[in-house]
Amino acid sequence: MKYREVATKRHRCQEILRRGGSSHRKWYNPNNGAIVPVPDWGNKDLKIGTLCQIVRLLGLDWEEFKRI
Repeated sequence: MKYREVATKRHRCQEILRRGGSSHRKWYNPNNGAIVPVPDWGNKDLKIGTLCQIVRLLGLDWEEFKRI
């Protein structure tokens, strides 16, 4: 799954604006205050383990994330 596909499933999370030209974006979950970096590698797919870890750190449910 590419970053663009993941970004459509943010589910109550907000993206923090970038100040530099890094390859990661930061997502903020206002429900629990979690801020997590999310890789944006353009056309390269994110690994499933990385994506699971991001969802867990944001405090979201994996099954709900996949359904959206």
